Amino acid sequence: MKPEGGQAAATRLKWLDICRTVCTVLLMKKSMQQISKGAEEARQQLPAILAAAAAGRTTIITRHGRAVAAVVPVTAVKAGKPASLQALAGTGRGMWGKNSTKAIARLRDEWNR
Repeated sequence: MKPEGGQAAATRLKWLDICRTVCTVLLMKKSMQQISKGAEEARQQLPAILAAAAAGRTTIITRHGRAVAAVVPVTAVKAGKPASLQALAGTGRGMWGKNSTKAIARLRDEWNR
């Protein structure tokens, strides 16, 4: 069942906004320079690592060759305004058929076989 009128447009705009955000994050990750340092080296060079983060570079900290932490620029983690889910309200109506209780019961029965 399709959303009606303005609700469909709002849903499309919300998805376009989500896609734009994902593309921006992927481009940021691709363009960011990454440096890898061992835990002891990172401890000794913390001021330099913080300066690198301020300049937009990411530093991966490893322990015994395995990545355990990352020092990233604050712009990479700043949370924007949370997206409202109101535009998606009602979009799943009719997804389970006329009787959703029976549909869910059938799905649960599949696991009991």
